[in-house]
Amino acid sequence: MKVRVLGAGSWGTALAILLGRNGHDVDLACRNTNEATRISLDRENKQFLPGHPLPESVSIRNRSESAPFDPEFMIVAVPAPTLTENLPFITPDRPIFLATKGFTGEVKSGILSDVIYGALPNATVGAIGGPNLAREVVEDVPTTTLCACPSEEAAHRVCEALSCDTFRAYFSEDLIGVEVAGALKNVLAIGAGMSDGLGYGDNTKGSLLARGLREMTILGTAMGGQMQTFFGIAGVGDLFATANSKLSRNYRLGFAIAAGKTVDQALAEIGQVAEGVPSAHRIPALAELHGLELPLLGAITHILNGELDPREAVIKLMRRAPAKERILCPPPTSL
Repeated sequence: MKVRVLGAGSWGTALAILLGRNGHDVDLACRNTNEATRISLDRENKQFLPGHPLPESVSIRNRSESAPFDPEFMIVAVPAPTLTENLPFITPDRPIFLATKGFTGEVKSGILSDVIYGALPNATVGAIGGPNLAREVVEDVPTTTLCACPSEEAAHRVCEALSCDTFRAYFSEDLIGVEVAGALKNVLAIGAGMSDGLGYGDNTKGSLLARGLREMTILGTAMGGQMQTFFGIAGVGDLFATANSKLSRNYRLGFAIAAGKTVDQALAEIGQVAEGVPSAHRIPALAELHGLELPLLGAITHILNGELDPREAVIKLMRRAPAKERILCPPPTSL
């Protein structure tokens, strides 16, 4: 197949490498000429994935330069806040799959695919989600992902292109569920990093992930996602990986904040975008829009806004009035 990947960060580069290794022709579109030249000369992305050369079937160029390349589908892997500026570089008449994870303030729904639909109302839009740490993917660590799209044919095609002995792709029609799960797991991973950074134990982490998954599911279903998605690889699977791995930039951000760093200091230290930060800023408006109380997600947001100290946030959560635990159960499905 021919595939265009827009965005040469760690995840976009990893997807280009994976697709190239699978024998596909890949057009990797970089944000500027300097980035494209550097990666072309090195034949690897030394900034994000050093030591992992790009296959010969991967071509690299500046996103603004036209190329005689007719892709079967496109993968968008740019930071969420830059999606609108990248719209002119999206191929409108081919399926578009978002590997970008986050919320946006540019549309009331907060959903990234709505930004694309607003500009390209007839587009076929999908999303890719799951426990997909870029470095593990290029190191051939066995990995799964979920390709979601209202067009099952398009989702199945992307699954075929990505799948190999170390990368298994499933497909789904639940675009919104995968997008919401991808955005919220990053916010919760920041909280998990804070928990570890404060020196708390596995009891704390287990409680945080369980309650966080519940809030993710409540908000996600209110926004139109399917409950079972949040109990699958794009939900709990991605949450577990991102909230426990030191490869996760969102986890590392939370850990640094717990150590006393400001958000800006922590981001500068990481040197990469942590999508959980802008996503967290959208949570209060989304909770209000859907009439929901989200104590844990709200606490993480208050900490990122500088309105609450991490230890104070834990005490406030622990002092909430006793409540009955109401378990959310997805309907049974076949394996």
